[in-house]
Amino acid sequence: MIRHLPSSFATALPPDRRQQRFGAVQYLNTKPLVHGLAASGIDLAFDLPSRLADRLNAGQFDVALIPVVELFRHPEHRLVSDACIGCRGAVMSVKLLFRVPPERVASIALDEGSRTSAVLARVLLAERHGVRPRVEPLPIGSVASETSADAVLLIGDRALSDATAGGSFQQVWDLGHEWCRWTDLPFVFAAWAARPGVSGERFARRLEAARDSGLANLAAIAAAEAAPHGLTVPQCLSYLRDNLHYHLGDREREAVRVFHELAAGLGLVPATPVVPAALSSTR
Repeated sequence: MIRHLPSSFATALPPDRRQQRFGAVQYLNTKPLVHGLAASGIDLAFDLPSRLADRLNAGQFDVALIPVVELFRHPEHRLVSDACIGCRGAVMSVKLLFRVPPERVASIALDEGSRTSAVLARVLLAERHGVRPRVEPLPIGSVASETSADAVLLIGDRALSDATAGGSFQQVWDLGHEWCRWTDLPFVFAAWAARPGVSGERFARRLEAARDSGLANLAAIAAAEAAPHGLTVPQCLSYLRDNLHYHLGDREREAVRVFHELAAGLGLVPATPVVPAALSSTR
């Protein structure tokens, strides 16, 4: 059963006496990961990436598809699957819009739904252009033209639209493309993790089977999801098939390690070496 849980929902029964609660990202990029979950008996709710992380931390979810940067901030969380949301090039749905050249950015508005991409944008600006801009939020529901910041980060479904419309932007970075070109590594945005006390490993095969089912049915997913997201079916299929990568392999794990090292060096995440533990085998 798939439903939206109220944010106040709290644990009432011990973990061994109730159905495990899962949280997933509400964006189009997650559809292939959850395609096969509805029929598997998992209690699944959807939310923004940033809220999923907070709700996992609060114990409202047992397992959630959280921003990978939360593995750095909460080493007590454990990966439970090699299903993830990543890219090996342009991702399309994570964009940094510029009103000035990147080396002149003094202020950046960060999409409030983002955690990983917010850190990625700051890492790329600092490491490639030596700038550490002042940060401000871009509230959920706002459009890029509503802020005067020099750069604006958009993620998810609203980044798939014509994000530059009405905002006097002179340049757009696809952050997946920028990272992959700069590091020669893939990038991982989100992964399935369990909170402390939950043996999430027993769900690994179910989550991976759901991912595999989704990838086998991308054409059907695109046909169902294109119109609600303002895309043509070919555009939607191309995005899901060509821009996203859903397997956490060795190169993806190395990319997470490098990302952690860079973000920690800038003081954006804790410097403790949590990545090897967080990314240990899910089996």
